[in-house]
Amino acid sequence: MPDPDRDDAGTPAFRSADDVIQRLAGHGYIADRRLATTVFLLSRLDKPVLLEGPAGVGKTELAKALAAASGRRLVRLQCYEGQDETKALYEWDYGKQLLYTQMLRDKIGEIIADAPDLSTAVRRIGEQDSVFFSDRFLAPRPLLDAINGDRPAVLLIDEIDRADEALEAVLLECLAEFQISVPEIGTYRAKVPPYVVLTSNNSRDLSAALKRRCLHLFLDYPDTGRELEILRSKHTGLPEAAARQLIAVVRGLRGLRLRKSPSISETIDWARTLSVLGVTELAETANVVLKYERDLNRALDLLPGLVDPNRELPDSRQGHGHDHTHDHGHTHAHRHENHAGDLAAGDEAAGAAEGRAARADMDRPGRHDVGYYGAPTSGPRRPAAPRDGKDRGARSFAALTRRRPG
Repeated sequence: MPDPDRDDAGTPAFRSADDVIQRLAGHGYIADRRLATTVFLLSRLDKPVLLEGPAGVGKTELAKALAAASGRRLVRLQCYEGQDETKALYEWDYGKQLLYTQMLRDKIGEIIADAPDLSTAVRRIGEQDSVFFSDRFLAPRPLLDAINGDRPAVLLIDEIDRADEALEAVLLECLAEFQISVPEIGTYRAKVPPYVVLTSNNSRDLSAALKRRCLHLFLDYPDTGRELEILRSKHTGLPEAAARQLIAVVRGLRGLRLRKSPSISETIDWARTLSVLGVTELAETANVVLKYERDLNRALDLLPGLVDPNRELPDSRQGHGHDHTHDHGHTHAHRHENHAGDLAAGDEAAGAAEGRAARADMDRPGRHDVGYYGAPTSGPRRPAAPRDGKDRGARSFAALTRRRPG
């Protein structure tokens, strides 16, 4: 009788969603109940799971942690544009076939030596096809390796949205039946179905046929409590109060209209950077999480308000023509229309250059609904902020990051 406490691979089976949470946490992955329930169903129903969501929310890391928690080996297929089935399924080792043909030349000569005519010789050679088209000459790629490997696997099909639609069709047999057909040999079926995790950053829509074969979960940025728990689990060395403040700032940055929002892994890197350098000014290290110049300029301008919510900041929706009210009791308007126009023209030229890049359509802002990555603004752009970084969020954060004298 099968052991209910062990899965088909002989490793301890997940008993519940709570067990999933505990075992993943033991390998450094903090999962919420919704995600843990999906993983539990994946293991019990033998169904692939498709994780969609912004880049950097932990989709790939889940597969790694799942492999470690379940005692399975990790097999990874990294998808990319132009990828064909030979890089995903299998390919024939033609070099090895040719080498064996040369080595067996004398033996082949013996087989056809007494052939009365050419057609008989061809027929005799054809009868030996199974020798050269066999497992010996088959080079497995990730999908076949996960299906036919010696050890049970977690198969990670990473960033499936980057691959061409034709590759999705190739995946269907593997995802539905856990088998792969090789015309020259036959069909390979998995003795132990792999745990299959597909990830997508939503750069394009996936086919209904692929989604129909998978459990589905949209994985978004974690809430404040869970992200703080993730930060604690990584032992960054940042004091608790500073860690809380950093999470608040990062969540504020994600609410801005940025081309690329800070990921969880980048938040961890920022915390470690602050801890190692002992930096008290966030602006000095904001480039750890903001990888585009326009994102950095926009964020630096608004960073003081993220650190100190009570501080009054200019409205990010307005153009560069705006009013300034001073403490000494009068108001006057500044209009820098020509300057704003120059900046807008510069941004437009930069955008045109980016549009010529081969993969520009895969990370352009606003390709999703409002609130997902951020949508493009319809009004004039705000001018670039000064880059000295002085006095931007320094005072509030300094008290939290100041090291105690040893």
